[in-house]
Amino acid sequence: MAVSDILAFATGNSVPTLITFSEDYIDPIFGKRNPALMLFTTDLDAEYAKVFAEAAKAFKGKVLFVTSGATDGIQAKLAEFVGVSKDMLPTLRLIEPTDAGIKKFRYDNDINALNVEALGAWVDDFKAGKLSPFLKSEDVPEVQDGPVQVIVGKNFDQVVMDSSKDVLVKYYAPWCGHCKKLAPIWEELAQHFADVNDLVIAKFDATVNEVDGVDIRSYPTLIYYPKDNKAGISYSEGRELDDFKAYLNENSAAVKAHSEQHTEL
Repeated sequence: MAVSDILAFATGNSVPTLITFSEDYIDPIFGKRNPALMLFTTDLDAEYAKVFAEAAKAFKGKVLFVTSGATDGIQAKLAEFVGVSKDMLPTLRLIEPTDAGIKKFRYDNDINALNVEALGAWVDDFKAGKLSPFLKSEDVPEVQDGPVQVIVGKNFDQVVMDSSKDVLVKYYAPWCGHCKKLAPIWEELAQHFADVNDLVIAKFDATVNEVDGVDIRSYPTLIYYPKDNKAGISYSEGRELDDFKAYLNENSAAVKAHSEQHTEL
């Protein structure tokens, strides 16, 4: 048995077999990096909830088993974070906190047909690394209304990883005060460079969209993805319009090529 399995077993036996999510379990799950299987429901008397409780006993120590609502207090915040809304209930999610971020997995089978064996098999597939993470995403916009390109989870790779483009992305949250202050400057910046075909000024709502490998922990987060470095470069310069212009004039091959063409003309 690996050390990680021993630690997981010890943690699983130091908390209740079936956890009702509250502030008390933020640290055992997220702080101590323990995977947790979460049932979001408003009906704990339903047959699938009884099956979930049985599975919690049968597989205690493999992962933590957690129940939660989706509308009140800390449970509402958990649901939003995981990407669950009230109209999705009942639903199952498995989360895996890691140093690089939190991976989320969605149970896609019929929850009303849930049985202990099927749930156990799903947990085993997770432990064996056979599951693909579930990533939140809005639909790709049918049209782009302004100079700032809207990126969502579904088209992130298509836009940002395009090696023919320099891309500057603002990761934001709609409720963030600093993001709101930056918004008009970002629009002006995009408008200023609108004629540079190989440069994309973009925004990404990180509260409703996710990308594997991109862990946004503060808002706004600004990352520059030049043509020759799609790993991305964190932008840490000033946040006035002239600061962004100067940065792109110095660092964007697309901007430099565009300027040279117009100088020759």
